[in-house]
Amino acid sequence: MRRRNYLFVGVIAAVLVAVVAVWRYSAAAQPGAQNEPERAPGMSLPLTEVILFNSGVGYFQREGPIEGATRVDLTFPVTDVPDLLKSLVLPDASDAKVTVNYDSEEPVDRTLKSFALDLTNNPTLGQILNQARGEKIEVVLQQNGATQPGSLTGVIVGMEEQSVPGPKDTMVTMDMLNMLCAEGVREVPLTQVQRLRFLNPSLDSEFHRALDVLAAAHNSQKRTVSLNFTGDGKRTAKVGYVVENPIWKTSYRLVLDKKGKPTLQGWAIVENTSDEDWKDVRMALISSRPISFQMDLYQPLFIPRPTVEPELFASLRPPTYQGAMNGGQIGGFGGGGFQFGGGGFPGANGQNWGAQNAGGRFNNPNSPQQNGAQLGNIAQNMNPNNNDNGNFNNSVNNKLSYEEMQQRRQQLRQNKDNAKKIGSIVALDPSGVASVANADEIGDYFQYNIDQKVTLPRQKSAMLPIVNQPVEGKRVSIYNEAIQAKFPLLGLRFKNTTGQDLMQGPVSVYEGGTYAGDGRIMDLQPNEERLLSYAIDQGVEIKAEGTVAPQQLISVKVVKGIMQVTHKLRETRLYHIKNRSPEDRDLIVEHPIREEWKLVTPEKASEVSRDVYRFDLSVASGQSAKQEVVEERSQLSAVSVSTADDNTIKIFLSGNVASPKLKDALSKALDFRSQLAATQRDLTQLNNQLKAITDDQVRLRANLDKMPATSAAYKRYLDKFDQQETEIEKIQKSIGEKQDAAKAQQAAYEDYLAGLSVD
Repeated sequence: MRRRNYLFVGVIAAVLVAVVAVWRYSAAAQPGAQNEPERAPGMSLPLTEVILFNSGVGYFQREGPIEGATRVDLTFPVTDVPDLLKSLVLPDASDAKVTVNYDSEEPVDRTLKSFALDLTNNPTLGQILNQARGEKIEVVLQQNGATQPGSLTGVIVGMEEQSVPGPKDTMVTMDMLNMLCAEGVREVPLTQVQRLRFLNPSLDSEFHRALDVLAAAHNSQKRTVSLNFTGDGKRTAKVGYVVENPIWKTSYRLVLDKKGKPTLQGWAIVENTSDEDWKDVRMALISSRPISFQMDLYQPLFIPRPTVEPELFASLRPPTYQGAMNGGQIGGFGGGGFQFGGGGFPGANGQNWGAQNAGGRFNNPNSPQQNGAQLGNIAQNMNPNNNDNGNFNNSVNNKLSYEEMQQRRQQLRQNKDNAKKIGSIVALDPSGVASVANADEIGDYFQYNIDQKVTLPRQKSAMLPIVNQPVEGKRVSIYNEAIQAKFPLLGLRFKNTTGQDLMQGPVSVYEGGTYAGDGRIMDLQPNEERLLSYAIDQGVEIKAEGTVAPQQLISVKVVKGIMQVTHKLRETRLYHIKNRSPEDRDLIVEHPIREEWKLVTPEKASEVSRDVYRFDLSVASGQSAKQEVVEERSQLSAVSVSTADDNTIKIFLSGNVASPKLKDALSKALDFRSQLAATQRDLTQLNNQLKAITDDQVRLRANLDKMPATSAAYKRYLDKFDQQETEIEKIQKSIGEKQDAAKAQQAAYEDYLAGLSVD
């Protein structure tokens, strides 16, 4: 008996061991099993070098020892991944074998659309259930009565909307779930559903996976990029890349000793806005503006392709035609014309065209009556006035489906939200956009190499000294009327003797250990001189006065009948200077450079910049001085000789500016004009004579009508009338001759001017 017990226990133990072994094997064989070991994290490379630029990017290099086949994992913000894919480089790795892997950034909407239940655009519960038509679900309902079941199990038939009575005799719309249960089809209001679940494990898994994608999209601030190195032995791996980084800035301190000798101190301001500490990194600061742009190489790009359908041609049967009836219509609407078997197009009276008399006129004897009925049904479906509710096809009855109705409601809500934003969108001012390229800001780059290694915690900034040495400089007072009309500015004319480039930045000036003011310098090359102002010099007062001389005629010429006249304009600006300070002043007067104006006095400026002339002068303490600046410009005007008045031309003839040849040409032009004017005067005189005779004939006609034909006065009036007619004929002939002469003279004058070109 005891032996049987031992045997029974051994059999049970063997069975348990076999079951456990099978369970472990099956669990290990499943690809998504929970006991599958996670991927071991790869090693990381420390940051060893940082190079910052003035264009909003930085170069970062990592390096460290590796051995054999090694995977290096680098973590970046998702916004830096496109820059990383564009700029990743392996310095000194010509023989390195490496592959780069990273998580794909497929658009979330595209990923969601790949699941059985599409959660794009925040679908409602009814829209989700409508997508799962035909699936089996379990629904837990609210208990509103003793006869109502607590839960239902069935298949989703679809969703629909119903209008039900609401409060105060109103109608409200309610979403209804149609389910096929064991006892039949049931309608379940969604407002009574407390909980439901999908009984299909695959569909339920798809639903959870879609939700996981949405959750991952919310927590997608970081991405891991893996570099898989292959090889043997120990070696050093280097990885470099360019990502977005704040530009580095400079600020200076200019310290003047008691003798006025300046010493320049320069500081570079760098910022570590990353999530990683910079520890003992080599740093270089480069002042250049490389062309840098962003390109989305991380986001998968899908190109839409057109859908091409094969062309299908239905067989055609030869139709037969009947002759037209006199006074009638061929194929009228309503109950006659163009009947196709037992169906056809609906008539104007709402009846199917030919449905009532399938054997009517224009029947196709070769077409079965069934085809005619089908054509009639198709036409009926196309009729917008058809209100047949028996057909649930959306294309037939023009009713919106539940899904379309929900989409339309969501679109209306989006339209309202967009309308609220229109005001801010219209307020954008495109004129505030400035150019990104200025000619005076482009040049060769220069860099500062920080001698000591830099340690800077994340989200911290630091000031690093880059310059600390004497420079050449001289005290000056700088006057510019556009900046300060009464006083000049205290400043320095200093020379960059540091031996390195100086990047633009603010300058704080300290004089004798006391703060004296702030200034600003632009980029400076080695040994380049520049002015720097930092305070108002109230010990010197300047007053500027301007005078304009009358314009002077300097040249005249004629080109193809156009007289080109050149005048010289002269303006004088006089600067009155009074030095009230106890010290002598070296003054620089800046005068604006104007286009087309030429400097006359002084003949040459001490210095010329892009915008101003600079004149140097010394003013002793308590003394006054003047600086005169004279400028000239030429003004060209053009007028046609034919439209110029005689007095203007006579001025040119009497002056000394026009050449003798030009004076002869203008005199000849005046002769043409004089002859033409004389002819026009004669023509005017003849027209006046003709008008006087014509007016007198009106008087004679009136007198002749009143006088008896036998009177002496009548005869005298008649003789005078006859004499006037003869005189009218002579005047009209003279007018014609003068008109021809005027036309000829005008043509000769115009031809002469058209070919007239004299200097």
